[in-house]
Amino acid sequence: MTRPRVRLRDVALAAHTSTKTASRVINGDHRVSAETRARVEQAVAELDYRPDPLARSLRRGLDETIGVVVDEVGDPFFASVIGEIERMALDRGVSVIIASTRRREERERIVLDGLAQRRVAGLIVASISEDHSYLRASSCPVVFIDRKAEDLEADAVLVDDRGGARMGVEHLLSYGHRSVAHLGDRLGVATARHRLAGYRDALEDAGIQANPDYIVEIEPSQSDAAQAIEALLALDHPPTAIFSANTRCSLRSLPTLHRLKRTDIAFLSFGDFAMAELLMPPVTVIDHSPELIGRLAAERLFSRLSGENPPPETIRAPLQVVPRGSGELAP
Repeated sequence: MTRPRVRLRDVALAAHTSTKTASRVINGDHRVSAETRARVEQAVAELDYRPDPLARSLRRGLDETIGVVVDEVGDPFFASVIGEIERMALDRGVSVIIASTRRREERERIVLDGLAQRRVAGLIVASISEDHSYLRASSCPVVFIDRKAEDLEADAVLVDDRGGARMGVEHLLSYGHRSVAHLGDRLGVATARHRLAGYRDALEDAGIQANPDYIVEIEPSQSDAAQAIEALLALDHPPTAIFSANTRCSLRSLPTLHRLKRTDIAFLSFGDFAMAELLMPPVTVIDHSPELIGRLAAERLFSRLSGENPPPETIRAPLQVVPRGSGELAP
């Protein structure tokens, strides 16, 4: 004989609470008392309750899926962000579609339009675009990560790019450096512009005029980074320290410094990466936890999907200098 399906109201009845409160617990809403949460979780376990994704999708007219759109899936920072979002989604029985823009603005719109046509329940987007007005008609909530939306009121989870860059360069200056190079993305990316501004802020505060020869923009490729490092070292007065404005730049440039046996140059990376502490010298970084950013973005999206509708908010994840050796080398 087939066992009758356990429904949400059965869980609520067993837990002596409302179906709305039971739903909040099951969907990961933390604004429920510990006692009530425990009762609901016990009822779920005892009744072997399983949410019906199809029924939930039909009620909302949406797929039980969220979309995550980033620059590059293989980028270490975004890979960690995605991993945390996936973990939280799987805990809720939600599928994740992951797409890459390849840092092309026209592709971003195509990808987002395609996900909208699939009627995904929500989106988490690391945008390369300067115009998001077309998303105003979106039927699903959108949370931006790494960069804020333009022309659109939306949630965002960011770090203080300008303040973090200033912090990193000030760290190098504190060890006596006065010739600090900036290695970063093309300035078409808002993140890159903010971090370059922070670099300039730190130099200006120290009474140092920025040397245009020390400010290098590269595409995220190994050959571009190698040529940039070689050009910096070939200057009549080469820099004694390098501020790398993102993880991609760090991963592309460090092999060249090691190949040329120029690890005497101080180096600080905006963004941590695997094995950074095992290089010689270990790499000093500005740490902005991608896992935390992914978790905050997912929490915000799932809160909206559960029916919450607070005003759009910009959430800033903390930054800190992690000194390991490369950023503490003297000139």
